[in-house]
Amino acid sequence: MIYPEYRQLARHVQRNCHISDARHAGDYTLCVYLLKMREYYRWEKSYSFNQSLSTDDIGDWLTSREHLWEKLENEEYAQIEADDACYSPFDSTSINEKLLRHGLVYSGGIGHKSKPHFFLAKLESEKKFNGYNILTTAEEYARDLTSPPAMSQDNNIYIRRESFKRMIWEKTEEWRWNKPDNAMAKAMKCYDFDHDVEGSMEAMTDNELEAALLHEIGEIKAGEKLPGWSNMMSDVSHTQAEIMARAVRDHLADAISTLPTLLDQKKEASIHFFFANLTNMRKLIFPSLKKAYEQWTISHEIDGLQIAIENSQAHWQNISSQILDLHTTYTNKCSSHIESLVKNSYL
Repeated sequence: MIYPEYRQLARHVQRNCHISDARHAGDYTLCVYLLKMREYYRWEKSYSFNQSLSTDDIGDWLTSREHLWEKLENEEYAQIEADDACYSPFDSTSINEKLLRHGLVYSGGIGHKSKPHFFLAKLESEKKFNGYNILTTAEEYARDLTSPPAMSQDNNIYIRRESFKRMIWEKTEEWRWNKPDNAMAKAMKCYDFDHDVEGSMEAMTDNELEAALLHEIGEIKAGEKLPGWSNMMSDVSHTQAEIMARAVRDHLADAISTLPTLLDQKKEASIHFFFANLTNMRKLIFPSLKKAYEQWTISHEIDGLQIAIENSQAHWQNISSQILDLHTTYTNKCSSHIESLVKNSYL
């Protein structure tokens, strides 16, 4: 529970979350939108994961929320007040200089499809890595519909425990619809979801927080090799090239940090979860990785998967560098050239 003196702050942050959602809720397919809204409702009402939700209540809440969004869609994002000073909602560094001493963490940044993300949460832990602040949060007091569970911004890495747990819950719920024999099924079999949902959720969250941190460290290391990447991504926003470039860099980050560490530590559950959550674009441009994973699940011999990952780092580094070269040459007209490059560079 947030202290009374910070409730007004939480309300201002939540209002900005509503404005962002009002402008971007249409980015989702109807099925994904309804699933996310169902879990957003669960968060807002503080219902447990195994508590049944009333369809009628969700419907009434959904109607009310969409009416609120209609009113807020054209509003400006509010400034954030912290310790009697006002800041841009995107000035996370200055805001956190005021809030961290009070055990709070704030973030305002731009995510996929240029959607602004805001959240306010309780600080769980803080540590340093190569000049970066790694901020792990617990209970969330304000959040938007998407709530990315991990992200980097300036010199901060945000790892959101509550958002991770909810993301995992969404994934497990989605799997239960048809119960396919896939990577998600294999990840869930590493826990006791049949008899201890809450305990399994906690254990899975702990494991995946570590994996998320590995990815963000990989992002940092990749970023050091790719100066100008943010400018390039701004120029290809809302294009197929943006999705492709993001997939290329994610593969590079995971080849640098995530997968080598998970394999070295024999984190079987996290390896399955990693492959369960690969985007369609990432699977499309790196088919040999999926094939190596499938062979590992059959043979239980890790060598093939390790070789695929080791060989991929130089490849994705090269493609990333070529993407930046194309941006330098063609600036805001580089999208089609990036698309052609990636299409001809599958691994």
